[in-house]
Amino acid sequence: MARRGQAGTLGTYVFLCLFAILLTGDSPAGCAGDSGSASHSTAGSTEKPVLLNNITTAEAFINGAEVAVIGFFQEPGSPGASQFRRAAGRIPEVPFGLSTSPAVLSHYDVAANTVRLFRRVDNDRRDLDMNSKDVDVEKMTRFVRMNELRLVTEYNPVTAIGVMQSSLQLHLLLITDKMSPKHPKRMRRYRAAAKLFKGKILFILVDSNLKSNERTVSFFKLKKSQLPALAIFHTPDEEQDVLTVDEVSVERVQDFCNHFLERMKKKEDKPEEKALNEEL
Repeated sequence: MARRGQAGTLGTYVFLCLFAILLTGDSPAGCAGDSGSASHSTAGSTEKPVLLNNITTAEAFINGAEVAVIGFFQEPGSPGASQFRRAAGRIPEVPFGLSTSPAVLSHYDVAANTVRLFRRVDNDRRDLDMNSKDVDVEKMTRFVRMNELRLVTEYNPVTAIGVMQSSLQLHLLLITDKMSPKHPKRMRRYRAAAKLFKGKILFILVDSNLKSNERTVSFFKLKKSQLPALAIFHTPDEEQDVLTVDEVSVERVQDFCNHFLERMKKKEDKPEEKALNEEL
């Protein structure tokens, strides 16, 4: 059954510190080349970057992937564009596009020599200014890895930053053993559930096998014997719920999320009712 709790101010501090611990507990450089999410689009398997010469092509490119990166440059042969191509080769599962079209730049209201990452999970965009002299292939690669939030994002030292900066304030964690033979089935169901809450809840995968994730497990007062488990966290007021599950199903995830959303709505309605009664 679900365990209800409220973390309080200290809880927020501890929860956010989990991300900082991850960042210092492992080498960021070592993670930069790793997969930053639980699943990836195959759109990046084509020759990269894809040239985007008009608005229609650019829109189709962005809409065709969970995460898409476009380099906006004045000249395709500029040093910045050259570095962009090298970065694209390092991240084969992320689709990279390149545009020098003034119409495309104007449509997206972006300055030349800018790399923009588009992500569908929270309809957010992130920009990297290529005019800065200290931007190189390593920093460009890290910029993408930090911000490539997806339908289901795997929690690691690099994606932790993107999770913290997401506009989605509700985070659902599936804490589970990735080495389990049941993991592929669990992920299929978890991803199916994530589609139902797209734009509302950020779905995160936490691998319980990683030592760096032990603090995350303990933060929610869980033991490995209780896994897999679902943990939901509302960042503004530190509300949380935990549900241990024998098996992950779309229905169970959906019910768990809906129950929490209903609880949050009731909490929001109470101050309004109190204010109305005071006015009367």
